[in-house]
Amino acid sequence: MTAELTAHELIAKHRPTLDQALEAIRTRAYWSPHPEHPKAYGEHGSLDAAAGKAAFDALLGTRLDLGQPGTDDWTGGEVSPYGIELGVTYPHADVDTLLPAMRAGQRAWRDAGAEARAVVCLEILKRISDRTHEFAHAVMHTSGQAFMMAFQAGGPHAQDRGLEAVAYAYAEQVRTPGTAEWTKPQGKRDPLALTKTFTPVPRGIALVIGCNTFPTWNGYPGLFASLATGNAVLVKPHPRAVLPLALTVQVARQVLTEAGFDPNLVALTTEHPGEGIAKTLATRPEIRIIDYTGSTAFGDWLEANARQAEVYTEKAGVNAVLVESTDDYKGMLSNLAFSLSLYSGQMCTTPQNLLIPRDGIRTDEGPKTYDEVVADIARAVDGLLGDDARANALLGAIVNPDVKARLEAAAGLGEVALASREIANPEFPGAVVRTPVIVKLDGAKPDDEAAYMSECFGPVSFAVAVDSATDGVELLRRTIRDKGAMTVGAYTVDADVERAVEEVCLEEAAQLSLNLVGGVYVNQTAAFSDFHGSGGNPAANAALCDGAFVANRFRVIEVRREA
Repeated sequence: MTAELTAHELIAKHRPTLDQALEAIRTRAYWSPHPEHPKAYGEHGSLDAAAGKAAFDALLGTRLDLGQPGTDDWTGGEVSPYGIELGVTYPHADVDTLLPAMRAGQRAWRDAGAEARAVVCLEILKRISDRTHEFAHAVMHTSGQAFMMAFQAGGPHAQDRGLEAVAYAYAEQVRTPGTAEWTKPQGKRDPLALTKTFTPVPRGIALVIGCNTFPTWNGYPGLFASLATGNAVLVKPHPRAVLPLALTVQVARQVLTEAGFDPNLVALTTEHPGEGIAKTLATRPEIRIIDYTGSTAFGDWLEANARQAEVYTEKAGVNAVLVESTDDYKGMLSNLAFSLSLYSGQMCTTPQNLLIPRDGIRTDEGPKTYDEVVADIARAVDGLLGDDARANALLGAIVNPDVKARLEAAAGLGEVALASREIANPEFPGAVVRTPVIVKLDGAKPDDEAAYMSECFGPVSFAVAVDSATDGVELLRRTIRDKGAMTVGAYTVDADVERAVEEVCLEEAAQLSLNLVGGVYVNQTAAFSDFHGSGGNPAANAALCDGAFVANRFRVIEVRREA
């Protein structure tokens, strides 16, 4: 195989970006090489808006042949939450043929070294970035995200998370030097002298099990962490969100080939309806690493049954915000309204429970009763989504029927403070668009506890009345400990309450946002600076992204020789 991209060329092209990423994860300052604004694309080989839409349209109704070995059938059937049939078909693999083919290229990939692997990964990300407009439509029409969110979260933000994983992977691999001269004095005798080499070696084949809501954002960290540490990667997308990850695999295979490596280091497999191939793959002896985002039930199953693999899971939790007091009432209402509405609450970071003292809160506008606070939050959401065009741009579409069913059932759980309403999408009449529902519950009632202590994924929030700030903090602790939380928020001007909430989050390992009133929201995290999840509570056993997320994807093997 003749390499079109030499290691020297790739290092010259991408080493500056890698160095900037390494500096960013060291300082935790804001940085991104991937533009967030759609108008930034269209030069230097990247697709502009029109070309990206045309590229996406050209994919519809086609067969995406990746040239993989072991393809025994073709699958498809994705239907956009906006009502469009994608009609794309993908390879279904005979894994007894595909997995050995994937292992064949690992030796050369291992021997290439950490820097070469990193810059190949950066070239893959660069080419994906050039097609951000195309990928945005693919994410939009598989996840139900509105276009701008699909563009940003599915494009630059996902690419940032992939690059972040590469940076962490590189840093961990070069922590140990490649060679060392070891000399131990022996007094009057000659010293003992050894030459030692240390080589990072991959664990084996990694399996990425994709999710429906954020196929690239949640898929890229594991994919690139495993690839950068020398492992081959098999991608098994969610059946309703195959296209974004299939395009990713296509790009990766092209770059690997051009760089002189085996393209089968990255491969795709899909499943027939009801096949449940993820369980079969997850327990194969060749699979040594698994990355999964999705339901708690299957995440727990993977952790219990895929014993031959290192398993990284992001499951589900019950996110809560304690509302105790504020010196910017309007800013708090606006921030919460946006957080509850974004992507119809279909984010693992969306607040579910709003813990509010039943005697009310202190604000810069004077005291507010529990009922007033809940009514004002409802009005803020209603005002934010009052214009249908703006509502469609924020809400996107309901991703699947289960979310819609939970939304409809929530209204029967308590007093409805804000009813959900249907919104028409003129561009996509088939889209199911619903505004959030807010339901009042009593934190002291056992019957209500069953509702607010269960995850209700989607545009559903519970305004939970608690006896006091102290009771709210303890309920927060119990929620994180028993159910897990990807995010925690709090509004307070009381230093003692702030310390108590912070201590709970430190003890129970949950990521905390305090008094957000501006353009940063509890359900958003920035790569290179924010940790997504902690790996320390039941919502996830890993954090995106830290050293622990990458360090056990490889082992360091030592060879000693007499000097």
